[in-house]
Amino acid sequence: MQLSNAEEQVMEHLWKMEKAFMKDLLEAYPEPKPATTTVATLLKRMIDKKFVAYNEFGNSREYYPLVKKSDYFSKHVNGLIKNFFDNSASQFASFFTTETNLSEKELEELKKIIDVQLQKKKK
Repeated sequence: MQLSNAEEQVMEHLWKMEKAFMKDLLEAYPEPKPATTTVATLLKRMIDKKFVAYNEFGNSREYYPLVKKSDYFSKHVNGLIKNFFDNSASQFASFFTTETNLSEKELEELKKIIDVQLQKKKK
């Protein structure tokens, strides 16, 4: 299941804070801040989608993510590779490295990451 851009923004705040009350979420937004009702609606949709849950403390709800950021974006990237690169990670890597204007240092860091993963696969 996917999140809208607005829902992803709420999730970004929840992932950073790990748990938050409505006032904490609203404070995390830059100006102009969204209306409380807007964030409440987004949270309800995300609860329905099983991305967020909450604990009640009197009349207040403390929200927390049910999905890890790494799991969410892993599914996103895998879907991107499947849908736009014929399920080829190497085609994706080629596009990523040529079209994103990476510096030499960033390319070297990517090479190290790949080398580490290659060593793990050989074990």
